[in-house]
Amino acid sequence: MNRRDSELALLALGVVAALLDAKAQPLGKKVRIGVLSQGFPDPPPGLPLIQPLRALGWVEGQNLVFESRFDEGRPDRLPNLAAELVGRNVDVIFTRGTPATLAAKATTATIPIVMIFVANPVRSQLVASLARPGGNITGTANLAADIFGKQLQLLKEIVPGASTVGVLFDPLNSAQTDQLDNELAAAAAVLAVKLLPFKVYASSALEAVFAEARRTRADALVVFPLSTGADVGRAVADLAIKHRVPTITTFRAYTDQGVLASFSGSLDEQYQRAAAHIDKILRGARPADLPVEQPTKFDIVINLKTAKALGLTIPQSLLLRADEVIQ
Repeated sequence: MNRRDSELALLALGVVAALLDAKAQPLGKKVRIGVLSQGFPDPPPGLPLIQPLRALGWVEGQNLVFESRFDEGRPDRLPNLAAELVGRNVDVIFTRGTPATLAAKATTATIPIVMIFVANPVRSQLVASLARPGGNITGTANLAADIFGKQLQLLKEIVPGASTVGVLFDPLNSAQTDQLDNELAAAAAVLAVKLLPFKVYASSALEAVFAEARRTRADALVVFPLSTGADVGRAVADLAIKHRVPTITTFRAYTDQGVLASFSGSLDEQYQRAAAHIDKILRGARPADLPVEQPTKFDIVINLKTAKALGLTIPQSLLLRADEVIQ
């Protein structure tokens, strides 16, 4: 190889290295991620996304800013909150839950939306299909047939002979009513469990709901995410102990607050996948081309302190299978 060829080869290698380095580094401008969610603010907003995004090169305060909006128990606020985020010219909207995602979709057809905690985005008409979402939405879906079957099986392990299970759900959340009528009802039929639905509005008095569950002889309760306050998990846990009724939920945070057990897709995995979707979009990918994913890891969490307060002995076989036991 002559000198000129050597110089050209070195130049080519330099160009390739520069391109690879550019691909590996985040974009130069400061991007804005809008967070739209039911419930109450994280401490601080955007917290679960901070670490997985940092691992991908996006650092809050340097090349990343969060704009967060929470409905604080009033889902009717979601359309206006979504409009606020659009008005802030965010680059991506990250949504938690079906109502928030529906509100974002109704507000913008151009800003990319990355969703998590959505039950069935095809049935909710958020995406055309999981493999080919189309439009401006992608993310993670919790198709819940197996989740509810597993929850009811766990309740039967904890309360042998349980045949009547109450369900605390938000009737204004279309995803919850849909899951109750479909996946949960199907799982209950297979396991010969009778379901007792209890509507819980944002203004509902939980004490009255639990008293009714006790009066109707519910052996245990399945608890959907509710909108009755920032400490709703703790309130549910306290009332469950007072009325001596075991509870299980898909919302891990409730178990941390005292609910007996939870079974759900791994939160860490879902936030990591959301961060990966956001990263790809910020680097030029289209949501329409990014398949909607499903959790591959599911966590069983048992609150042993609550079990003791309820006078329950959790089977050793279940404790050994649990991903975490809260003492």
